[in-house]
Amino acid sequence: MRNSFKVVIVGAGTAGISVAARLLRKSHHLANEVAIIDPAQKHYYQPLWTLVGGGAAKKEDSERDMESLIPEGAFWIQQAVDTFDPDHNKVILKDQTAVTYDFLVVAAGIEIDWGSIKGLKESLGTKNVCSNYSFEHVQYTWETIRHFTSGTALFTHPNSPVKCGGAPQKIMYLAEDFFRKKGIRQNVNIVFGSANPAIFDVVKYRNALEKVVERKEINARFRRDLKEIKAEEKVAIFENLETGSIEEVRYDMIHAVPHMKAPTFIANSPLADENGWVDVDMYTLQHKKYENVFGLGDNANLPTSKTGAAIRKQAPVVAENIVASMRNQQMNHHYDGYSSCPIVTGYNKLILAEFDYTKEPAESMPFNQDVERASMYMMKKDLLPIMYWNGMLKGTM
Repeated sequence: MRNSFKVVIVGAGTAGISVAARLLRKSHHLANEVAIIDPAQKHYYQPLWTLVGGGAAKKEDSERDMESLIPEGAFWIQQAVDTFDPDHNKVILKDQTAVTYDFLVVAAGIEIDWGSIKGLKESLGTKNVCSNYSFEHVQYTWETIRHFTSGTALFTHPNSPVKCGGAPQKIMYLAEDFFRKKGIRQNVNIVFGSANPAIFDVVKYRNALEKVVERKEINARFRRDLKEIKAEEKVAIFENLETGSIEEVRYDMIHAVPHMKAPTFIANSPLADENGWVDVDMYTLQHKKYENVFGLGDNANLPTSKTGAAIRKQAPVVAENIVASMRNQQMNHHYDGYSSCPIVTGYNKLILAEFDYTKEPAESMPFNQDVERASMYMMKKDLLPIMYWNGMLKGTM
């Protein structure tokens, strides 16, 4: 195996492949000088899983063979990373082989901690315990919602960073809409137990979503963090983050979102900040200590939402700044914290939230985006997957 490259990219998710494709398009000198390290056989377009869980898409459409997505001119090293040795420009693989680089891009995503909620891992996919954060189990969310007839439907949002921060509530809105269409809404009590202090961070969209919650008669309980699921008894144990007290909620179905954290091999490495995330400058995405290291996507310590839309704006910055550094030029490209959350509020309804580091709207459409629109729902369902597979992962958008 070849073990020395100009650019080594750790992670073949959205961020890693996008950066690789952009680098190879930008500089023909990098042909066969870019390596992508990732052990996964499959690549997933995870934003589709909300619609799969709501019965509006097929999970198979979210999956592609990784091999088909590695850009031409890039080497794919199909192994896991053990650790980093940035002082010697080395990535150490699980088999202890060293891969050396001139520049390193860390884009390994976020680690889902299924063990963080007692009882979740054991009961997931059974007894009406579901989660859209697993390809294996996302279909069970739809089975649970489809066969639900009455009782308490409980949805949760954890006290940790999550990828696609809107996803825990999107499935709730779809479920509510389905119950209404099925004619059983009056028999269902919908509860949202969220560790967050409000339904959304950005005031403009928060105001709009509070009206959605009110209209849908959802019982939203904030600053509640799910700690345990007792699946046999159908009891959820929450911690009240304001008081520290423990609260029990009885449910008949639960959509649980596990805590998420920085990948362990990153958190334990010299590249991490005190919370385990890759420690980068929030504008240039260059590592604060190692000038030839860049980080982006969910594993970076950027103070914005962890979304694919954010990566779409980060990837060009990383690619341009790496090429500038190679040429000993000034890095002139900056990331402004842009992120987007297409919040599905029902079938054929969506609020397109777009914002930046200031938590102010950064809207791209020629209309007010805090309004639920069918056109934006169609964009998420039909247009964004095409843009992802054929544009973003090819380095063209």
